[in-house]
Amino acid sequence: MRFEAITWQRMAERLAGHLDDTPSSESWRRVGIDGAPAADTGVLAGHLAEELRLRSRPALVVAAEGFLRPASLRFEFGREDVDSYLGGWYDTAALWREVFGPTDPGGTGRVLPDLWDPVTDRATRSPYVELPPGGVLIVHGPLLLGHWFPFDLSVHIRLSAGALARRTEESARWTLPAFARYEAESDPASGADAVVRADDPRHPAWTGLPRSAG
Repeated sequence: MRFEAITWQRMAERLAGHLDDTPSSESWRRVGIDGAPAADTGVLAGHLAEELRLRSRPALVVAAEGFLRPASLRFEFGREDVDSYLGGWYDTAALWREVFGPTDPGGTGRVLPDLWDPVTDRATRSPYVELPPGGVLIVHGPLLLGHWFPFDLSVHIRLSAGALARRTEESARWTLPAFARYEAESDPASGADAVVRADDPRHPAWTGLPRSAG
């Protein structure tokens, strides 16, 4: 796998240019930006959304963190259970229903941007957002490429084991085995259209996009 140095902004421009191949009158496009919390997937998601808006392309950013399940379900087997983190922390059914379903062909475009606040452990009660046809849905966060989500374009932000350990908060270090398993079992780098190496977030490098991506 060959990587070329690039800035986050230039990466967003390249991704937006790729998405411009779809006329704005057609159905929605869905982009997944996958990576551990330490990879700061929201940075690239934000740059991409801004670049799309500069091109008069509506964009909506949805963080997977807004679809965590209630604490009573996440911590059913303890607060640091790796199996639960991999398979039970994120409400994938709600993501399918409230985010991906409305952006299917013939959908309504009414997307729920978040569902649950993990800090208060209560429903966010956020209003639905109307994403017009031709708009781009950008979903970012961890473990996204192991659920068959219907992304038209996907990016995996990879950290080496050492960088992931260094950049993960002490209280979340117990998740490191979960991400090691995710890499081994789901192989997100093989499934993604582009892979970003971000051990040093100031100097990312990526594989670029294959001609067939998107």
